[in-house]
Amino acid sequence: MVCQEELLLVAKVCELYDQISSLESLKPCKDVNTLFTQLVLTCMPPPPTPNFDVSNLSTTVQETRSKLIRLCGEAEGHLETHFSTLLSSSYDNPLHHLTLFPYYSNYLKLSHLEYTILVQHLTNNKDPNKVAFVGSGPLPLTSIVLATKHLTRTSFHNYDIDPSANSLALDLVSTDPDLSTRMFFHTVDIMDVSDELRDYDVVFLAALVGMDKEEKVRVIDHLGKYMSPGALLMVRSAHGARAFLYPVVDPCDLRGFEVLSIYHPTDEVINSVVIAQIQAFNPLNHGNMIEELAIEDQLS
Repeated sequence: MVCQEELLLVAKVCELYDQISSLESLKPCKDVNTLFTQLVLTCMPPPPTPNFDVSNLSTTVQETRSKLIRLCGEAEGHLETHFSTLLSSSYDNPLHHLTLFPYYSNYLKLSHLEYTILVQHLTNNKDPNKVAFVGSGPLPLTSIVLATKHLTRTSFHNYDIDPSANSLALDLVSTDPDLSTRMFFHTVDIMDVSDELRDYDVVFLAALVGMDKEEKVRVIDHLGKYMSPGALLMVRSAHGARAFLYPVVDPCDLRGFEVLSIYHPTDEVINSVVIAQIQAFNPLNHGNMIEELAIEDQLS
């Protein structure tokens, strides 16, 4: 049963979708920035609305949600491209000026959260040697923040299907004496990467790789086929109203993995975080063990 608050929220989201979809371009400008800011704030409502399930909404609203997620992905790409270009062209040391990106503080929090969850599941508390980030984009902030603040000796292999995105990302880190030796960029569709995936201790899957359920599951199945037994997969998902912004990954989507924990933020961090481990035996075992993590435990 959808309550009155949820009906109002859905109506507001649909209204914003109509306005966003009528824009001539989703490149950063006043109108685009204002509408997407309103959308994000609408999708981070106070309790009890965060717990509603978008899968219970009408088919029409579900279709609107799918289109909206793609528009969000397009706008996010334009925003990252804009700031990556700006940073590289304006500064000799672009990584010293990342705070210019309007959502940099969110990435700091999300990366800290992901690292906090990750270290609870690392073997012998040993930092991973090699990490892959799938869908790194033109402004690979997660890789940069993790590499500089948390995993300071780990090498990061960033995968993106878009050559221009990788070119911009490479420009950002090429002047940094440390990251230029530990950060690598691969222009390829991850579905075409196979045995190479066995080299990674941890694989991060960006929220917008696979923008609908079928695409997302196809990518996860592919990773499950080639990642090494015992390797960890960090998947970004969404919960409650935030599922209007990003795709949802359910535990049942992670076939061949044991789901170790799921975390749903309630602050300005948008993405939920799911960590799972490749199973050494019985890869189609669906008896996933899920631990819902408390905010206090993660952020203490």
